[in-house]
Amino acid sequence: MITNSPCAIPSLVPGFLSCVLRRIGKFIRGKMDFPESSDILKLCESLYKNSSTAFQQEANKILMKKSRAEEALILFVAEDQSELVCEVVGNKILNEEIKISVENSSFQTVLEKKTSQIVNKVKFCLGNNNSFSIQVDSILCIPLFNSNAEDRVTSLLCLINKKNFTVEDLELAKNWAKYIGPLLWRCRQYEDERKIRKQAQSLLQVIKTLLVQIDNVNLLLKEVMTEARKLTGAERCSLFLLDREENVLVAKVFDGNSTEDLNECPKDISIPVTEGIAGHVAMSGEILNISNAYEHPLFYRKIDDATGFKTRNILCFPIQDDNGIIGVAELCNKINGSHFTQFDEEIASTFSVYCAICIMHSLMWKKVRDAQSRSRLSNGLIMQSKVSEEEFLRLTSQMSGVNCINEHFHSFTFIPRLLTDSEAAHATLGMFEDLGFTNIWRLRKSTLIRFIITVKQGYRDPPYHNWKHGFSVAHFSYLLLKNLKLMGNQLSFLEGLCLFVACLCHDLDHRGTTSSFQVTSKSVLAALYSSEGSVLERHHFAQTMAILHTEGCNIFENLTEVEYKQCLDYVRDIILATDLAHHFRILKDIKKVLTDGYDRTNQEHHNILLCLIVTSCDLSDQTKTWSNTKEIAKLIYREFFSQGDLEKAMGVMPSEMMDREKARIPRLQINFLEQVVSPVFELLSGFFPDLQVLVDTINTHKRQWDKVEQVFTEHLPDSNISPLDFLDDERVDGAAMSI
Repeated sequence: MITNSPCAIPSLVPGFLSCVLRRIGKFIRGKMDFPESSDILKLCESLYKNSSTAFQQEANKILMKKSRAEEALILFVAEDQSELVCEVVGNKILNEEIKISVENSSFQTVLEKKTSQIVNKVKFCLGNNNSFSIQVDSILCIPLFNSNAEDRVTSLLCLINKKNFTVEDLELAKNWAKYIGPLLWRCRQYEDERKIRKQAQSLLQVIKTLLVQIDNVNLLLKEVMTEARKLTGAERCSLFLLDREENVLVAKVFDGNSTEDLNECPKDISIPVTEGIAGHVAMSGEILNISNAYEHPLFYRKIDDATGFKTRNILCFPIQDDNGIIGVAELCNKINGSHFTQFDEEIASTFSVYCAICIMHSLMWKKVRDAQSRSRLSNGLIMQSKVSEEEFLRLTSQMSGVNCINEHFHSFTFIPRLLTDSEAAHATLGMFEDLGFTNIWRLRKSTLIRFIITVKQGYRDPPYHNWKHGFSVAHFSYLLLKNLKLMGNQLSFLEGLCLFVACLCHDLDHRGTTSSFQVTSKSVLAALYSSEGSVLERHHFAQTMAILHTEGCNIFENLTEVEYKQCLDYVRDIILATDLAHHFRILKDIKKVLTDGYDRTNQEHHNILLCLIVTSCDLSDQTKTWSNTKEIAKLIYREFFSQGDLEKAMGVMPSEMMDREKARIPRLQINFLEQVVSPVFELLSGFFPDLQVLVDTINTHKRQWDKVEQVFTEHLPDSNISPLDFLDDERVDGAAMSI
C-alpha cells in the first residue's frame, strides 16, 4: 500500500534506483557524464509526493538551473500523436492544460524523426491568453521515451528562451532526458493506475448507494446524478428517461433537483428526442463532450438567458442496457477545469452501465409494487361498488323515466343535495337523456343504469366528499351545458359528454383526506401516484377507468376508436383539473384567453375553458342559498378536523383549517371565498355574463360570513360548545340573514 508517510517508499523508487545503478555503471566505464548526486536525490525525493506534476516541477527546476533557460516544460504526446498537452511550465502547475496541434508546428520534426532539435530564432506563442501564455524566441526540444528502448515518443522535454542554445546545452538535456523519460513514464503509469483504483472504489460506492435506493425510483435517479456529478466534478446535472411511446425525453432530475421538488417548473419537463443535445445523444447513443456550449449548434441558449445561469461546457452521455437507450444524463460546467476530459468520458461510460442496471431493476420493482397496489385497490373497489343482480333489477325498475327533471331542476338556485341518494341516481339518468347523450351515442339504458349505480357505490361516506358531492358537481355541469347551450358552440358534444361524466366521477373513492396527507402517511395511493403529483385526482381517474372496464358499465362502448381515445383523454384531463394547484398554474392562461377572446377553432382554448368550468362545478355549493352554504361548511370542517386528529396522532402538526382547536371557521370561509371561489366565478362570468348573478350570490355570502365572524368574536368565548357546533346557534343565522 503506497502512502504519503515519510517512511513509505513508492513502488517507483526501486525501479528508479536500478535505473540509476545502470547509469552509474556506464559512468564508471566512461560512457556518459553522470549528473550531480544531489540533483538526482531531489528528483527522487519528488516521487514521494505521488504526483507527476510534482515530478515535472522538480525536473524543470533542475534543467532551468543547469541550462539557464528562462522556462522548462514537458509536452505529453496524445495516443494518435496529433496533439501535445502541457500541465506544468517551470515551477507553475497550470489551472488549465495547454493543448498544441502537432501539425505544422515546431515539434512535428522531433516527433516524426525522434531526434533532438535546437531552434535559436523562432517566434510563436505557447498557450492562450485566458489561462497562460508565453512568447517563445528560442527552443531546445528532446524526445522522451517510455523505456530505454527508443520505440515510441511519449513526451517532449523543452527548454525555452536562452540567447543561444549550444551543443553543450543539448548534451546536458539529453543526459537528463535518459533519466527523466523512463521515470516520468513510470510515474504517470502509476498515477493512471491510482486513478483507476480510485474510480473502481468510487463506482463500488456508487453501486452500494444506488442499491440502497432501489425501491424508490425518484431517490434513485437523484442519487444517480449526485454520484455522476461527484465522479466528474460537474457543477450541475440533469437526467432524462426515454418515453418510447411519446418519443420524448422526460426530465426526472433537472439542474440537480428531482422534478417532483420543483415549485416553479412543471413536473413533466420533456423534450422531443429529435431536438437538442440530449436528443442527439439519445438518437446516436454516443457521448457528446462539448468544451464551449455557446458555440455548439445544438445548444439551446434561451434557458440560460431566462435563468441567468451560464453553461460553459457539457458532457452528455447515454444510459443504455441490452435493449437500447433508456435515458440520457447531462453534466454541465467542469468545476476544476476548462472542460470535461477524456478520463471523464471513460468514467461516464463505465458509470452508465451501472446506472442502467440499477434504474431498470428499480423501474421493474416499481411496476411490481404498483401492480400489487392497484390490485388491492381494485379488489377494494369491486367489493365496495359491487351491485347484485337483484338490486340492479330493482333500481332499474325505479329509474325508468325522466319525470324527475322539471323546470325547477334546471335552475341555478336548485339544491341537488336535497335529493336522496336513489333520487340523485334517478336524476343522473334523466340528465344523460335530457342532454341528448343517450341518442347521440346510442347509450344502452341497462349499461347507463349499471354505470350510474356502480359510480354511486364507488363513493365512500366521508362527511363531504361523498356521492351527494359527486352528483352536485355533475348537476352544475348539466346546468351550464343546458342553460348556456355550450355544446355545438363553445364546446363539442363529445367534450360535453366527457365533462358531465368526469364531474360525476371526479371524487370516486375519496377517503376524506387530502393528497398531502396521503403522502405524509405514506399510503398506498401515495406509493402509486406521488411521483406524478395530484395523488387523489389520479386515483379518482383510475377508479373511473376501473368502472368503465367493469362488465356492463362501459357507457363509451359505441364510440368510434378515435372518439373513445379522445374521450378518455378528456375525462383524465378534466378530473386532474379539479386539483386547485392545477387551476392556479393555468390562471394566467385563462385570463389571456378571456382578454384575447375565446376562439372555438383553437383546441387549447377548449381545454382551458373545460378546466375553468370543472373548477367552478367543484365549487358550485357556494352559489346556493345561505343555509346550504353553511351546511357545506359544517361538512367540510368535520372532514378537515378528522384529518387533523389523524395528523396529531401521527405526531404531525395540522394546519389551522384542519385543527379543531384553532380553526376560526368564519375567517377561513371568508378567505376561501375571496382567494379561490370569487376569482373563479368572476372569470367564468367574464366568458358568460349571464352568470354574474352567481358572483353576486358569492359576494353576499362573504358579507354574511363577515357578520358571523362578529358573532363568533362576541359570543363564542362565553359558550361551552365547539366552533363547529356553534354554527347551529340561532344568532349565527340571525346575523347572516340580516344582510
